[in-house]
Amino acid sequence: MRETRLDLGLLFLRLGGAGLLLAVHGLPKALHFRQQLGLIEDPLHLGAWPTLGFAVFAEVLCPLLIALGWATRLACLPILGLLLIALLVVHPQWSLEEGQFGWLLLVLFGTLALTGPGRYSLEARLARRHAAQGRFARALS
Repeated sequence: MRETRLDLGLLFLRLGGAGLLLAVHGLPKALHFRQQLGLIEDPLHLGAWPTLGFAVFAEVLCPLLIALGWATRLACLPILGLLLIALLVVHPQWSLEEGQFGWLLLVLFGTLALTGPGRYSLEARLARRHAAQGRFARALS
């Protein structure tokens, strides 16, 4: 019972965090890409296109992977990198109050990077299927 609650909590964390990041940051950047090219900060001096491309990757593709529970830990890494750059390099003057959404996302995706997606995920489902196929093959031999 305790494991079920933990896995439901991880599912809620994945879906909630991914949905918020996608809705608040990812989709607006992806849907208005050309307009965003003129607005995006370029703290690493890579150019607007690569910087915005990485932001869209981290804020659109990675949250989708996390919501599905596929490559969850790996998908958290670009998000964590982006958040750290935004909070520490682009907006170092922000108070904790001004940057609270970013810090909360950092805690949320950091937690998922440490725990993984839980039992209610594509990763877990495929692992169970693979294990079952392995047992079936061993039984046949």
